[in-house]
Amino acid sequence: MRGLLSLFRRKPLSFPPFSFSPFSTSESKLKVFNRELKRTQRDRAAWLMPPNDPLLHTVAENLSDRLQDCKKNFPTALCLGGSLQAITSSLRGRGAIEKLIVMDASHDVVQACKNANHGLNNNGMETMYLVGDEEFLPIKESSVDLVISCLGLHWTNDLPGAMIQSRLALKPDGLFLAAILGGETLKELRIACTIAQMEREGGISPRVSPLAQVRDAGNLLTRAGFTLPGVDVDEYVVKYDSALELIEHLRAMGETNAHSQMNTILKRDAALATAAIYDSMFAEEDGTVPATFQVIYMTGWREHPSQQKAKRRGSATVSFTDIQKQFGSQN
Repeated sequence: MRGLLSLFRRKPLSFPPFSFSPFSTSESKLKVFNRELKRTQRDRAAWLMPPNDPLLHTVAENLSDRLQDCKKNFPTALCLGGSLQAITSSLRGRGAIEKLIVMDASHDVVQACKNANHGLNNNGMETMYLVGDEEFLPIKESSVDLVISCLGLHWTNDLPGAMIQSRLALKPDGLFLAAILGGETLKELRIACTIAQMEREGGISPRVSPLAQVRDAGNLLTRAGFTLPGVDVDEYVVKYDSALELIEHLRAMGETNAHSQMNTILKRDAALATAAIYDSMFAEEDGTVPATFQVIYMTGWREHPSQQKAKRRGSATVSFTDIQKQFGSQN
């Protein structure tokens, strides 16, 4: 990728037949994002994205690494939207997956992933491709062992609803893994856009899409009904030649703004002012400009009797006072 200099980690298609039954046929009442616009953006990105994008592949590797921590096998897995090529590549040889269902709302993204995986050694893993919407999951209840999504669910209008549907698609003791962009993502671009619009237009409109905060992730897992929820965060700083290179990269990833309330026209002088402010405020000594990508990793399980559970309140046989006396005296 021409503008990507370095990556730092801080903390009708002929598809194989697959039986499915939609959970819902009604449209989501929440309209934070324009899903048709996002689908168009992802159709375009399917042919712009380089085969080995460092950021996407790093996130995909870190997400799929979590399968290495599980002693359980996952014969049937569902891969939801986002960075399909990166995550399907990372899943090979992990989790003892025998059947992988690859799904995205974009026809072109699914086709590009299918083309990229054609002829590759999948270690005996059968792969199916499906065009479907994450907001209305077309998968039977209790039919898969693993649901994994790499940088796709943050574009859903009803994230809790999408996660609930994912839980219902899982078999008991099935695993949900997801990576979404967090609220600190592109903070430099937000600042530059705000200043430029205030100077040139006398007001601001949403140019960077709203994203979930870290503190919300655990609540989302609990609200969706997952057990043993886990959340952790990484921040990646990517360096670009200029702010315009950053915009090109976002377009190639399909991560440009799709806010339903945004002004679709950005004046030329405001765009140039944004780039100039970005460079003046955040440029480093080597002339590159950084962009922060905050990634929130979420882990949850569908309930099963074999899972660990908290003891009943009041069932403890040793008091904290006794523990403090015993270990406090040793100090």
